[in-house]
Amino acid sequence: MQKQIQNPELFVLGAGPGDPDLMTIKGFKVLQQANVILYDNLANKELLAISRDDCEKVYVGKQPYGDYTPQETIHELIKHYAFTKGNVVRLKGGDPFIFGRGFEEIIYAREHGITTHYIPGVTSMQASGLEDIPLTHRQVSESVWMVTGTKKDGSLSADLTCAMHSNATVVIYMGMKKLAEITSAYIKAGKGDTPAAIIQHASLPQQKSAKGKVSDLEAIAADNQLTYPAIIIIGDVVNVKN
Repeated sequence: MQKQIQNPELFVLGAGPGDPDLMTIKGFKVLQQANVILYDNLANKELLAISRDDCEKVYVGKQPYGDYTPQETIHELIKHYAFTKGNVVRLKGGDPFIFGRGFEEIIYAREHGITTHYIPGVTSMQASGLEDIPLTHRQVSESVWMVTGTKKDGSLSADLTCAMHSNATVVIYMGMKKLAEITSAYIKAGKGDTPAAIIQHASLPQQKSAKGKVSDLEAIAADNQLTYPAIIIIGDVVNVKN
C-alpha cells in the first residue's frame, strides 16, 4: 500500500493567454517545483518543459464543444496525486478564477484536507492591447464588462443585456457559437452599429483578428476564418485609434 503524503498541496496556476513569456515569475517557480502537473487544453504546452524531468504531466483538457475531461474526474485526480505525490500544480489557461473552475477545485481540495495556493494569470482579454485595442480609454470607456458567452446550461448570459446598455467595453469569452444571438441582441437594442472585434489565439504567433460592426459578427468570423479559442470585444475602444 502506497504511503499517504502528510502535507499535500495544490497550486492553481494561471498559464496566461498563450505566450509562455506572459506567465508570472511566481508561476515559473511553482512549475519548477511541481511533482505533478494537471494541465488544460489552453495552457501552452511549452510551459511543461519548465518542470523537472521526473515531474508527471497529465492532460485534463476540454476541447471546445468536443471531448473533455469531466470536472469530477479532475477533482479525483487532484486528490489522488496530492496524497501520493505531494505537490500538484493545476495549470489552467488564462486566469483560473475568470470563467475557469479554479475556485471549485480549490474548494474541493480544501474539503479533503489539501493545502491550496492560487497564482493569478494574465487573462486573454488583456491581450487585446496586442491588436491596439485598449480595454479602457479616457472619454471613450471607463469600465469593462466580462461576460461568458455560454452558461452551464448552454444559454447566452443574461448579463449581456445589462452590459450593452452601458458605455462599458464588453468582452465576451466563449462566445463564438453564440454570434447570431449576440448580434440579434444588439440589433434589437438599437446598437447594431457598435464597433466589434474578434481576436483568435491572442498573444500566440498565429494570432489573428478582424474588426467591424457587431451586426456583422457572423460575417466577420466567416470572412476571416475566425473560430475558437477567441474573445469578442464590443465597444468604441475597438476603433479608438482611427
